[in-house]
Formats: sequence, structure tokens, C-alpha cells
Amino acid sequence: MSTPAQSRPRTAHRDLAGSPFLAAARGRRPARLPVWFMRQAGRSLPEYRALREGVPMLQACFDPEMIAEITIQPVRRHGVDAAIFFSDIVVPLVAAGIDVDIVPGTGPVVAEPVRDAAAVRRLTGLDPRRLEPVLDGTRLLVERLGQTPLIGFAGAPFTLASYLIEGGPSRTFERTKALMHSEPEVWHDLAGRLAGIAVTFLRGQVEAGADAVQLFDSWAGALTLREYREFVLPHSARVLGAVADLDVPRIHFGVGTGEILPAMREAGADVVGVDWRVPLDEAVRRLTAHGEPAPVVQGNLDPALLQASWPVIEAEVRRIAAEGRAAAGHIFNLGHGVPPGTGPEVLTRVVELVHSLEG
Repeated sequence: MSTPAQSRPRTAHRDLAGSPFLAAARGRRPARLPVWFMRQAGRSLPEYRALREGVPMLQACFDPEMIAEITIQPVRRHGVDAAIFFSDIVVPLVAAGIDVDIVPGTGPVVAEPVRDAAAVRRLTGLDPRRLEPVLDGTRLLVERLGQTPLIGFAGAPFTLASYLIEGGPSRTFERTKALMHSEPEVWHDLAGRLAGIAVTFLRGQVEAGADAVQLFDSWAGALTLREYREFVLPHSARVLGAVADLDVPRIHFGVGTGEILPAMREAGADVVGVDWRVPLDEAVRRLTAHGEPAPVVQGNLDPALLQASWPVIEAEVRRIAAEGRAAAGHIFNLGHGVPPGTGPEVLTRVVELVHSLEG
């Protein structure tokens, strides 16, 4: 029988003093530029498709052996400098008893959207014991990853809330914004509950051995700076602040967030993820506009360019690496996730090129 999560001792972290990823995340300059890719474990890999054949996404996300193998696949193939835990941002919602499914070709779909105070009150907290199969996957990875760091992650309260309110993916977030502005007390109750769930999920991963965390606020770019500061920042800050004592780098990322990057850093990010719309040197300028110390940034090759010719990709990689030198540290990544149709050999070649560049 599994030991309850709240009483199981914390897994000892590996000595990864030589990790270029962790060095850069802490604002140092490793000998080589570190690189990993969001969604590096997934449909772009034939070995992933073979392993997942006939296995629903959520089933895979609660299978420790499958979690470990899928997480390791891109490390094995590409030689990236970090592994990101194979999961989905809705996994802790499922563990908390919310009826949500991941529909192929659509994404997360919520059976009963949460759109009023009564629905919010019905949401329960996350019992850490419900995460045990997931965290067993983390423990397996700590045993098998050798000197490669493991990044744990969670969805930020705004992005999780948007799925619950809209009932699934949205381009406009109309219902979400309407609830925020019309019933702010309901919104803050919902976001607060989701922050608690995210904290439990992140702390569980780190206590099981993860070496860094990333908080995905994937859709925060749909907000104005005023909206972000009023409705989102306090809840994201609570999540990132709740793992500060665990002494692992905290990465904060969203898409289309050029106008809110300083506020995202203010939420408690050690590393600010930047999508492809803002050059990294310009992102650094925005992040230091009021005299703040130079940031660590992550990004930001446009994922669409992975379909371009190699000379185009090479030129973009070199440009981004040069722009990243304006930061205190730079972790090379995409500006969002790996597109499913990307040829694995392209990613391997990008890793080799990035590794040839100084940090």
C-alpha cells in the first residue's frame, strides 16, 4: 500500500552541480547554452505515438511507468538539458474530482462548467493522496534521469479557471472575462481554490524529486495589464510563493504576454518565459525598465519555423542566442510547444547547434 503523500518523506534531490540548465536558471553563465522544448515529450516522436497507441491521455498521465518513459524519450533522443514531467495541466483537476476529459483534436472539455458561486463552492480541495500514481512517476524519473534535471509543472489559476468557466478551449475568453468583471468575488474564490490545487501539485512534484518548476499561464496574454494585476497576479504569486522554500528555480510562462512580462516576473518568477513575439533583448529591456536587476529568460524560437529550411532555422537560433546574452541567464526554448508534425531530426539538430554556442 502506498504511503500517504503528506507523510511520505521528501525524496533527496540529486547533486546536479554541473547542470547547464540549473546554472542558467540561477542567473549564471554555463559553458554552453542549455536547451529544452515545451511539449518535447509528445506526438512529434514516433516512439511516443507507439507507446500511447490505444491509451487515453488521462490514463497515461496516471500510469507511473508510462509517465517516466514518455518523459525520458526526448532526453534519450535529442540530448536536451532538462526533462519536463509528462502530464497535463488538468491532471490535478481530475485528481480533485472535477469531471474533465482531454478530447483528441479539441483539448480539455469540462462536463459541467463552473459559472456561478454555487458551482465554485462545490469544488473541493486536492487530497495529495489522489496524486500518488503521478508522483510515483516523478520518483521513477529521479532514479532514471541520471544528471538530467526534471522540471515539474502546473497550470496557473487563470488558465485553469478559463477551462472550467468556458467548458473547454476558447479564443476569446468571453465568459471568463465577464465573470471576472461582473462577479469579482466569485472569480477570486474560484482562482483561490485553483491556486491551492496548483500548490499541492507543484509541491508534490518537488518533494518527489523535481529540480525546477514551471507555472504555465498559457492564456494570460488575453488580458490587459490592469486585468492581470487585479484578477490574476495575486493568485499566481500565491502559487509561486508557496514553493519558494523548496529552493528550486521557478519558471513562469504564457503566450502573447509581451505587455505583462514585468508583472509575471513580479509574481515570483526566477525565470521569465518569453514567446516568439518579443525579441529576448527587448524582453530584457521591458523587465528592467524600472531599475530591476537583469532577469533570466527562457525562449523563444517560433515553433512554426521548425518547418522551415535549415538555413532559416540556424539563422534564427543564432539570432535568439545573441539576443539572450542581454539577460543574466538564458535557457533556449521555443516560444510555445513543439508542433505535432515536427520532424524529430530537426529538434535534434537544433539541440546540437544550441550546444555549440556559449551560454
